[in-house]
Amino acid sequence: MLAVRYTAYGSSPELVELPSPVCPVDGVVVDVLATGVCRSDWHAWRGHDPVSLPHVPGHELAGVISQVGPEVTGFGIGDLVTTPFVNGCGVCALCRGGDAQVCPAQTQPGFTHHGSFAEQVALFAADTNLVRLPASLDPVVAASLGCRFATAYRAVTAHGRVGADDWVAVYGCGGVGLSAIQIAVALGARVIAVDPAEPARRRAGDLGAVGLESDGASERILELTGGGAHLVIDALGSAATAAAGVRSLRRRGRHVQVGLMLGEDSRAPLPWDLVVAYELEVYGSHGMAARDYPAMLELVGSGVLRPDELVGRVITLAEAPAALMAMDSPTAAGAGMTVIDLTRH
Repeated sequence: MLAVRYTAYGSSPELVELPSPVCPVDGVVVDVLATGVCRSDWHAWRGHDPVSLPHVPGHELAGVISQVGPEVTGFGIGDLVTTPFVNGCGVCALCRGGDAQVCPAQTQPGFTHHGSFAEQVALFAADTNLVRLPASLDPVVAASLGCRFATAYRAVTAHGRVGADDWVAVYGCGGVGLSAIQIAVALGARVIAVDPAEPARRRAGDLGAVGLESDGASERILELTGGGAHLVIDALGSAATAAAGVRSLRRRGRHVQVGLMLGEDSRAPLPWDLVVAYELEVYGSHGMAARDYPAMLELVGSGVLRPDELVGRVITLAEAPAALMAMDSPTAAGAGMTVIDLTRH
């Protein structure tokens, strides 16, 4: 199979020929139709989120099952599927309870093993982790769901419990942030988007949000909302945005940390005086389990949610190395998700 591989952190990825993956006994091999180029892939390539080298990135995918392990009962060859970026083991208490996204024995394509910047990818514990897709859903759009959109959906609905007319502030208007904005607006919320880049704020405005620059954003949010947001989503992940997010909340508000907190930011302080005095809720959010996809897919199918509007560039597998390296620059702010279409050559 053809795959994009890098051999050292920060080295130029290359399109190479590799052996096809071995099918796990409890898993499948998927012929990849489309896969997203995500900021998390960039973090791994840069060494912020260590992986085994050499490595094939890619964790947002849609494709057709071509091989099935002997222990799989719920899926067969030819099924059109996607998967969350976190794959649970399927047997622990957390997985049995529906929380595969925090499974202690989880696998992650593109992180714990070779991912979907390839013509084929192996996935484990298929009965727990696969999501059957409707034939009407474009694989390019389906691939955009697996990390950024699904993560935002769960953050806004499960942790954020957003309601009509709630004020929602989203810090960071990349893939997760724009997804959160679209979802919150679709559910009737009033949304404020915070980003230092004007193109990103403009794209957020197209989706129905009020855009604010980062400097002084928390104070402006308190003014605009008459006391603070009901819900803050930190979709960037930094000490500054996490603290500003908490300071943007009204009493009894909810802060959901979606952006990865890596390096020194992993131990960033929060305004705990406000957390206690205002009885604020602070959540981490780590993707969404496969069992929770049907409700999201129903809203996509009905047109309430439009993930297709968040797809920007559609590229070939040969163009993926340049797209990954281009994430070193913030110039693509607001441009939408880049998705690799493996049916293009």
